[in-house]
Amino acid sequence: MNVPKKTLIDGPAGPLEIAFQQPANATALALICHPHPVHGGTMDNKVVQTLAKAFAELGCATLRFNFRGVGDSAGAFDEGIGETEDASAALAWARAQLPPSLPLIAAGFSFGCFVQSRLLPRSQPQQLVLVGPAVSRFQLAELPTDLQQQTLVIHGEADDVVPLDAVMDWARPQGLPVTVFPGTGHFFHGRLTELKAVVKRNCRL
Repeated sequence: MNVPKKTLIDGPAGPLEIAFQQPANATALALICHPHPVHGGTMDNKVVQTLAKAFAELGCATLRFNFRGVGDSAGAFDEGIGETEDASAALAWARAQLPPSLPLIAAGFSFGCFVQSRLLPRSQPQQLVLVGPAVSRFQLAELPTDLQQQTLVIHGEADDVVPLDAVMDWARPQGLPVTVFPGTGHFFHGRLTELKAVVKRNCRL
C-alpha cells in the first residue's frame, strides 16, 4: 500500500496542508475532516488516521487535510465557516486528481462531522461516516432523506465530550442507527482496531 503524500495546495485562506493517498484503481474517494483545531485537532489525530487506513484498505483514495491555522495551513480558526471552505477546496483538488465518476465518502470526527454536515449541499456524498459527532456543541443539520440510509454514526458510550444522549436525541427523529462502543470515551482509546473494523464492514460502495 502506498504512503500518503503530504503537500500544500491553494486554499481559501492561503496554503492548505493535505495528505493524499491514491491507489492504482481507486473505488471511491474518502474525504476526512479532523476534530476541533482549537483543542488540538489535526489531520494526524489517531481517529482520523484510523478512518483513512480503513478507507485505504477498502481501495479508496483518501484525503486528510489540516484546517486553516493548523500545521502548515494558513489562516485562523473561523467557527466552522471558513473550515467548510477549506474542506470544499480540498475536495475540489482531490476530484481533479481522480476520475469524475468516483463516488464520495464524507467522513468526520467530532468537529469534523459538523464541517461535513455544512458541506453536504455541495459535496453530495454517496456515504457519510460520523464518528463522535459533536452535536451538543455545534448545530448539525438534519441529513437529507436519501443520505440517511447511507450514514454510519459511531459513538462511545462513555464519551465525556459529547454525551451519547445528545447523539441519540439528534439521530432518533431521523431514524439513524447509532453504533455504540460500550465503555468507550470520545477518542476511542484502546478501541481503534475495532473502530477500523466497523468502518470497513459498513462502507462498501
